[in-house]
Amino acid sequence: MAQPQHFIRMKQHRLLYGRVPKAANSSIKAALCRLLSERPPKGTKTTSDKFWQTETNDETELITLRKARKYRHNHVSFSFVRNPFDRLIAAYNNKVIEIEEPPLPMQRMGISHGMSFGDFLDVLMATPFNRYDVHVLPQSQLLCLGRQIVPKFVGRVEQINDHWSALRAILARQGIDVMESLPQKNVRRTERNSLRAYFHNDQLIDKAVQLYGDDLQLFYSDCSLNQLIDNESLAPIEPLQSRSLKLSSWLRQHGFRRHRLTQH
Repeated sequence: MAQPQHFIRMKQHRLLYGRVPKAANSSIKAALCRLLSERPPKGTKTTSDKFWQTETNDETELITLRKARKYRHNHVSFSFVRNPFDRLIAAYNNKVIEIEEPPLPMQRMGISHGMSFGDFLDVLMATPFNRYDVHVLPQSQLLCLGRQIVPKFVGRVEQINDHWSALRAILARQGIDVMESLPQKNVRRTERNSLRAYFHNDQLIDKAVQLYGDDLQLFYSDCSLNQLIDNESLAPIEPLQSRSLKLSSWLRQHGFRRHRLTQH
């Protein structure tokens, strides 16, 4: 299976964006559109892969994670991640409940419209990652090669205002001026404390942890499972920033420990 092209490369700006669906992806792409020398015509679907690959006058291209790693040394690279439990429910509600037919990759996995959340999790458990639809693929699979994280900057959606400001400062030093605040795109479920209705027993929680354990350990190791499932406001934390591809120094700094992933 060919490696998917999850990164947008903006050639002139030497900028790489690692796309994570259901993690402010549409809003970030809308902001990046402002960096194009020619604004897309009104009505253009700027969220589509086709737009970024073929409709930007060769200013951008979609590239694989492996190719993004090669560009990393001379490009600014960034991404944003989201509470894995929250992201999973956003994908389930949008792709399984709200629309009449799930995307074809989900159908090939065995996912059908209206199926229960428990059955949905069982399909994910039975499917290898290389057959996953991108909306449910772990964020670590989108952003990491082995134990190497490709983007130099990884912010959290839960602290997106502060982390976007930090990213803007980095980009400004490279002469890249992005929007001060992100446009609100594809915002749906906003009520807080709404995940317990889905993760209402330990079995469901355990399955999600098995599937998204790497995401929890890499990006949310400072949080308890209860905090994430209750969708609580998280304590401020600096975005992940690493010039080196190796994760070890960042993980030591942020107390990366497997035992942190508890419900206490």
